Amino acid sequence: MLFLLVGVSFVRAQEETTLKTRALNADTTEKAQDSTLLLQDTSKNNFRDVTGQDTVVMKDSSGLETTVSIVANDSSWNEVSKNILHLFKGAKVKYQGFELAADYIRLDRNTNVLFASGVIDHNNKYVGRPVVVMPGEAPIAVDSLLYNYKSQIPKTFGVLTEVDGAFIQAREVRKNIYDETSLYSGLYSTCNLPYPHTHFGIHISKGVITQKQIIAGPSYLVVENIPLKFLAIPFGFFPKQDKKSSGFLFPSFGEDAARGFSMRDLGWYLTFNDYWDTEFRGNLYSKGSWEASMRTQYIVNYKFNGNFALRYGSTITGIEGTENYGRNKDFNITWNHTQRQEANPGTSFTASVNFGTSSYFRNTAANGSYDYNQLTNNRMNSSISYGKVFADGKVNFTSSLRHDQNLATGDVSLELPQFSLNVSTFNPFDSKDRVGEQKWYQRITVGYSMQGRNFVSTKDTILFNGNFLNQFTNGFQHNIPVSLSLNVLKYFQFNTSMNYTERWYLQSVEKRLLNEINGYSTVRDTVQGFKRAYDYSVSSGLSTKVYGNFNKPIGKIQAMRHVMTPSINVNYRPDFAAPRYGYYRDFVDHNGAYSRYSIFENGIYGSPSQGRSFGIGFSVDNTLEAKIRDDKDTTGTGIKKIPILQGLSFSGNYNAVADSMKLSPISFSGRTALFDQKVNINFNGTFDPYSYDKFSGQRIDRYMVKDGKLARLTNFGLSFDYSFNPNASKSRNNNIDSLKNSMPNMTDEQAQALARISTDPNAFVDFNIPWNLSGSFSFNYSSIFDTERREMKPNITSTVNLHGDFNVTPKWKVQFNTGFDFVRMESSMSQINIYRDLHCWDMSVGWVPFGRYKSFNVTIRAKASILQDLKLTKRTSHFTY
Repeated sequence: MLFLLVGVSFVRAQEETTLKTRALNADTTEKAQDSTLLLQDTSKNNFRDVTGQDTVVMKDSSGLETTVSIVANDSSWNEVSKNILHLFKGAKVKYQGFELAADYIRLDRNTNVLFASGVIDHNNKYVGRPVVVMPGEAPIAVDSLLYNYKSQIPKTFGVLTEVDGAFIQAREVRKNIYDETSLYSGLYSTCNLPYPHTHFGIHISKGVITQKQIIAGPSYLVVENIPLKFLAIPFGFFPKQDKKSSGFLFPSFGEDAARGFSMRDLGWYLTFNDYWDTEFRGNLYSKGSWEASMRTQYIVNYKFNGNFALRYGSTITGIEGTENYGRNKDFNITWNHTQRQEANPGTSFTASVNFGTSSYFRNTAANGSYDYNQLTNNRMNSSISYGKVFADGKVNFTSSLRHDQNLATGDVSLELPQFSLNVSTFNPFDSKDRVGEQKWYQRITVGYSMQGRNFVSTKDTILFNGNFLNQFTNGFQHNIPVSLSLNVLKYFQFNTSMNYTERWYLQSVEKRLLNEINGYSTVRDTVQGFKRAYDYSVSSGLSTKVYGNFNKPIGKIQAMRHVMTPSINVNYRPDFAAPRYGYYRDFVDHNGAYSRYSIFENGIYGSPSQGRSFGIGFSVDNTLEAKIRDDKDTTGTGIKKIPILQGLSFSGNYNAVADSMKLSPISFSGRTALFDQKVNINFNGTFDPYSYDKFSGQRIDRYMVKDGKLARLTNFGLSFDYSFNPNASKSRNNNIDSLKNSMPNMTDEQAQALARISTDPNAFVDFNIPWNLSGSFSFNYSSIFDTERREMKPNITSTVNLHGDFNVTPKWKVQFNTGFDFVRMESSMSQINIYRDLHCWDMSVGWVPFGRYKSFNVTIRAKASILQDLKLTKRTSHFTY
């Protein structure tokens, strides 16, 4: 099969040629005759022409006179007696569709034959190789060239051709008048240098290439310059095709500690047309396990593209003859679809589906790939979305089908479907023919939105069992916001709003007592039928900005500016638990305990709130900046602004009509940046103004001030990150942008790899960045009640993560990723990767030194996309079932 790949690639190489070369075995006779010309100093030639320009008039095959244009940048020498013209340094010859450029060209007017080659420079290197453009073909580079411009038959020496990342080089290539090409002593490899670094390739003794087929003579494998002629074929006959074709997919072989010897990725490839293809693959293991997969890709240019995959695994677990022996059956389905915006303006449709059994990746070792990201992933998500814009963009409709699955617990959540309809806010009392500024009532804005959901949350093992459809809960919600914003007394902003919400449900809840033999029990029934519920709230508030400036210099600080944005609002909401609404009911359970419950409890959009609220909300936002003297500033001002605090805010609410604990907890948050904004710091927390019961830990209606404290800190979070080499992330982003621009039609694997590079700094190996070290720190504090000690105690988590890389040599790179939990005093998941750039090959070593996935793997693979399956992998597996 490898020779088949070579044959097909070789055919394509003759059709798409981007050629580079160095001397292999050029025409030794021609070079021997002209050795004095190649080595002589042309600047001492007494017959040189300063301009180096000439023309030759001759008759073509039809008898018409044509002109051969000649240019030489350095010099030319015309041997009049022999009617031969020699051109040196940057020489060019053009004849009809034929063009040639080289550092040495000899034109024999008697035989109409051109000879072109490079020259040996003062460093004894062969430079200035010929670059030739044949009629209707791409430019090629060769060691030397003979060309009869009358018969238009070329003969080239030392040719190297690139095709899809692989390369074919031949000692001699000749083309005849029938457009047939013959080659002698060819080598197929993955390296773009004349002698492959890895010395791995296939030697083709002779070959003939026609328009529709290729015939190869004896061919054999070459490893480390050692010909393995026992791995040879006497001849090969391959059809030349300019389109995809169906065929056999060659497997790879390996061993798994749990499942035995393996034959992976055995299959068949089917192509139906230019828009649709499918591949079937299978994995077989000596201990009885097996996996099968089907993957389909489709594309319609300028409209849409996508892929669909179905994978199934049958895995034997345990030891035969024991109780834990059995067979697990798992499946996984993926579907990705993307629609181009210009295909249907105003309409969008996308799909990203990943669905299956929670144990698929664990039992099949990610379909035999041992992909670390898939093995450690605990969630699967799916989304199919449709959107439509109406009424010149004023009305927007979106709908989606969603799936979320926790692989660790087996919990599954489905949205089948979820939709929303949104109408942009508008001014109902404004006039299209209005002249002048708006009146106060013309500033009133109204909006409308509607949402609908059909939702179920269950276990994946019972998802489709029993009465599946009755497990869903559903509902609709309508929302109408009305608002007005005005400037008051020049410095204040007045805002008032009214929000109306209505919910529609197809189920409600009813609690009742059931008379049983041993007494009564509480029963909660789901009652089918349409029910509606509404609520509304009104809010009005004032806000302003207060500026404070401190202009007295202190050291390098020239000035400071503080901007405070206080706001206060009054909000009102009725008690929707009142009997007249019918949303809440009183109930006495079988123990005689009284409670009030909502008939819409556990509803999709909740229930109207109980309890009347007349609150006064308040918040203060602060920003503090400084101007400092910058001695390195080249703009002339010498002043630089730096943020000290950004978005430091405090907020809370006071409910004047509440029975107790009228003041809500005070929340705060803020952010800042240090070291020229290289370190970003974020923090947030909550203060509780009330004390707590010493026996139960519940909040009580007693201010902490009475206990000698202003408030108690109930939770606090702090996080920051820093990169010691910002050029690393900048380089990664630039490379990602470059990949996106150069590959507009990426395959699914390429898109996934690009997404992995975008989110994981260690997924991108950049040898141009000598080192990178990034770290992040997170700290979280919360206050919990200790029932034994009958007091609040802190609950703290504190972790630090480090990731980075460094170049040992220009071709060796080491990447690492680790972390440490200061509370548990243990390391988090750590991984070390070593990369070696082998020019046309890649080598990587991955090592997880400890933990559940302790393992290592060594991978050597070709860089060429056509040979991505040509790889050698060595793994140790601590995988358990």
